[in-house]
Amino acid sequence: MTLVTLKDVLQPALRDGYAVGGLVCLGWEDMRAYVAAAEAENCPVILQAGPGCRAHTPLPVLGKMFRHLAEEATVPVVAHLDHGYTYDECSEALDAGFTSLMFDGSRKPLVDNIKETLQIVEMAHRSGISCEGEIGFVGYSGGEESAGTDPGEAAQFAAETGVDAMAISVGNVHLQQDKEGGLDEPRIAAIQAMTSVPLVIHGGSGVPIAQRNHLAKNTNICKFNIGTELRMAFGAAMRDAVNSDPERFDRVSILKETHDPVMAAARTVLRNLKG
Repeated sequence: MTLVTLKDVLQPALRDGYAVGGLVCLGWEDMRAYVAAAEAENCPVILQAGPGCRAHTPLPVLGKMFRHLAEEATVPVVAHLDHGYTYDECSEALDAGFTSLMFDGSRKPLVDNIKETLQIVEMAHRSGISCEGEIGFVGYSGGEESAGTDPGEAAQFAAETGVDAMAISVGNVHLQQDKEGGLDEPRIAAIQAMTSVPLVIHGGSGVPIAQRNHLAKNTNICKFNIGTELRMAFGAAMRDAVNSDPERFDRVSILKETHDPVMAAARTVLRNLKG
């Protein structure tokens, strides 16, 4: 069994200069392909259940799916709740067997974000699992705008919550389909100068590949969340499978053809974070 916590995979990454992929899952087909990719690359992987995934599949079911894959895997696998918004939701994920909770209080005032994140950290640590928090707000492509992370607030947040990982807003945007942007490296350096907590980039699909690799090797960014580019690979593979035979209707035979393309895309993601 290779089910591990977030801290288990991020501390070695922090020490040795690489990052781990937090791969956003929507169903059995993609999460299975992600584990296969991690095994092929011989690296850890973080399976992430975000709000969209949880709206489709209940947390107790997701917990069993993640844990089953981890038990069969030859590499470390983290079962991670992504963007938990309430104490109850995080508690349910803990009870469902998740080994890492991400509490997102980034829309709240600093004092409230610290207070509520601390509650989740304490709950997680009592059970021997990890907690990720977010300071500064990472916006959405075509939606809410970002609020960049203040380095001083990041240091206060890390010190007062005891989070195992800290998501920051440094030019990253959720759901970005192109890689024309880039992250604010001076802001990252300023944050890193004030705290040694492993840093996390949400919206990693919009970060240029070369910059991901550079930051993984040279900064305290130890986790890149990747969702959009993998969903695009899945969608393209499923579209090809459907269009190749308009008479085919069996979902298993259609979905089976997404495995190899999604695995290949995930392997590329993971390889470029290894430093």
